Amino acid sequence: MHEAFNITLQNRKVLENYLQNYSLEQLNKVPEGFNNNLIWNIGHIIVVQQLLVYKLSGLSTMISDEMISKYQKGTKPEADVTQEEVDEIKRLLYVTVEQTQADFDNQIFKTYHEFTNNLGFTIRSAEGAIAYNYYHEAMHLGMMMSIRKFV
Repeated sequence: MHEAFNITLQNRKVLENYLQNYSLEQLNKVPEGFNNNLIWNIGHIIVVQQLLVYKLSGLSTMISDEMISKYQKGTKPEADVTQEEVDEIKRLLYVTVEQTQADFDNQIFKTYHEFTNNLGFTIRSAEGAIAYNYYHEAMHLGMMMSIRKFV
């Protein structure tokens, strides 16, 4: 399971590079033909990881309800984010994964609410959610690689 966390942390480094190398204006720009922007994708990645692993395990997330409502599945950017929000997202990139790894090692994930997502993946455990999460993150990184060409 540690390999899954290592993959996720490596992906988070790639995401951090977007936060460091693109201006606030570029992070917020929704290019023509797209429904979201670079910063929304990063916020969404953090929110989905927390919902998949913690909420479906019946545990509290490490993120605010406001962040969840802003970046959960089915949302899109409604307004530009501030630099303070970008800084908070940047902080959450690593702390969420590191805490999840510690919680996994401490075996706090006892139950899980099984579900099947819209792509047909059935997730039956927190361990399955952690494994599925890096697939989800890679999918959104691919979207970001397309978006960056237009910002």
